[in-house]
Formats: sequence, C-alpha cells, structure tokens
Amino acid sequence: MTKVAIGLMSGTSCDGVDAALLQTDGESDITFLGGLTVSYGNELRGRLQEASQHDVPLTELLRLEREITEHHVQAVRSLFNDYPSEAKQATIVGFHGHTVRHMPGEALTLQIGNPWLLAKEFALPVISDFRRCDMAAGGQGAPLVAMFHRALFADEARPTVVLNLGGVANVTWLGENDEIIAGDSGPGCGLIDEWTQTMADLPHDIDGRLALAGKVDDATVEAALRADFFAQPLPKAADRYDFDHVDVSTLSVEDGAATLCAVTAEAIYRAVKNLPAMPKYIWVTGGGVHHPVIMKMLEDRFGEIKNIRERGLNPDTLEAECFAWLAVRHQLQLPLTIPETTGCEKPISGGAVVNFV
Repeated sequence: MTKVAIGLMSGTSCDGVDAALLQTDGESDITFLGGLTVSYGNELRGRLQEASQHDVPLTELLRLEREITEHHVQAVRSLFNDYPSEAKQATIVGFHGHTVRHMPGEALTLQIGNPWLLAKEFALPVISDFRRCDMAAGGQGAPLVAMFHRALFADEARPTVVLNLGGVANVTWLGENDEIIAGDSGPGCGLIDEWTQTMADLPHDIDGRLALAGKVDDATVEAALRADFFAQPLPKAADRYDFDHVDVSTLSVEDGAATLCAVTAEAIYRAVKNLPAMPKYIWVTGGGVHHPVIMKMLEDRFGEIKNIRERGLNPDTLEAECFAWLAVRHQLQLPLTIPETTGCEKPISGGAVVNFV
C-alpha cells in the first residue's frame, strides 16, 4: 500500500527550503509528484551560516528556528498551490530541519526547526529528529540518503555509485550482490561557497566563473587531504570542523576557488577508489551538479559521470524526496539506517513523530 508524503530539507548551503511530494510504499515503489524550492533571503542566509559556523546566543538560535520553520510552512503552502490534487492526498510530513551542528565524534547533532508548527498548520503528523536515534545506537547520524539511493537505483548495473554533492559530499556504493557501503567523502560545495561569500561577496561560485579563471595549487590539495578524516574508511560522517584546516588564504580568489574544487573532487575519488570495486560511472545529485569545474574534475578522475536527471530525477529536490520516503518508512517501522551506511550497531528506524490534535 502506498502513501503520499511531503518531504522537507534545508541544506547546509543555506540556500532555502526544498519541498517535495512523493507517493511510496516506503520501499521500491516510488512515484515523484512534484517539488520546489523557497529561497532564503540574504539576511536570513547569513544568520544561518553564522549559527552553523559559530556559537551564537541561544535566543538568536530560537528566533532562527522560528523563522526557518515559517519558511518551511511557506514551502508546503506552495506545494498545495502548485500541486493541489497531489498535496491534498498527503498523509505525513518528513521534516529534516536545518543542521547547525553535526559532531559524530562526540555523538552530538542539532537540527533546528519546530515540527509542532507544521503539524498544527497542516493537520498532519510530522516526522523529524531523524539523526539522534542512529547516533544513540552508535551510528554517525549520516548520511541518511543511502537507503533511498539503493531503492532508486535497484535496477542499475552494479557496481554503481551515487554521489550527493551538497555542502558535504557523500557517496553510496552498491555492489553486485546488493551490498551497500555509504559515508561522507569530504567537503562538497561548502568550502567553495564559504570562500566565494567571503572573498567575492557572492552567494556561490555562479556558473563556476571564479574556479574556471583559477589554477589548482596541488600542494594545498595534498596538504588538505592529509587530515585524519580522509584516511578513515567508510562508513563515516563529517564533523562540522573536519575541513577547517583547508587553507587557501595565500591564493588569489580564483586560484582558491579552483583549489577548493580540486579538494572536493580528489577526496571523492580517493574514497571511491578504496571501495570494493570501481563503478563504471558515477551518478551525481545535489547542488554541486551545477558547478562545471567540480563536474569536470570528477569526469577527469572517473572517466564518466552522469547527472541523475538522465534517470528522470531532480538533483535539486532529491533530498527532500528522500525525507518523504523516510517518513513513510518510519510509520512502517522499517530501518532508515543500517551498520553499512552509518556504522550503527543494528538497523534503526529513527525519527520522532508529533501530532497536533
């Protein structure tokens, strides 16, 4: 039996809220019904970035939580406006919130967002707090998309790899006998976004213009990848501070952008190279698919990469769709994470449900 679910995601890039509608049985029966993004304004984006990078006053964090929840409410309203017949069938919401801390080495994670406001506004049960149950079971709380990747790519020739290029990059390796290994490979677009915002006063490296004009400093790349995180095998999840050591401050704006792209691409390549078998090609999703330099660097390393749009999937809303799928799995008490994806001690059906009645 299938259900229609709403999925909501606010990524570490702080761009806005991704919202999606999905019809699914919580396993391999998956139908995409529509999705959209409601962008954050520059002021709110800056405050979210500040909260994610520094210890801000508690009252500011509470105000941020209220404001981003209001943006999530707006995103769901937009779904009802744009896809009225499909949205009216929704029976559950999967709400990730916005991560301001993820420190798996200390079993600490925090996603802000008030599920009660969503539950009250739309009279639907809301599943949130997806990560802490996994961490209580010894897992690293991430990545949560791996099981969804396996369901979506069940008919793909193996081995195959699905790469999610968000603020942090994570990979899902699928083997010939349905094996799965997942984890964070290193920085995604987070470092170059932060560099671009600081040095060029731009929200991100639009069309890769800065990196295209720069030259990679190979010594900086090698120094960056000597950090302990990159030597650890998958499954693993990135701490917020794992990549603060990557220093391009002596480089020009353009060379710094190109070098940060190379750090991302090389970290992904080395993580995949250490898996049981190299895939024929890599399927790429997430905001990083729009950065031509990162995509070219990946192609140079792997020989062939493919945007998931070639499978009729949307790289910009796939994570939101994932949380719709995870919400249904939570209702069915199916596992959201397993030892091979997060390092948890046993399969875990995480998340917490709220109902406003």
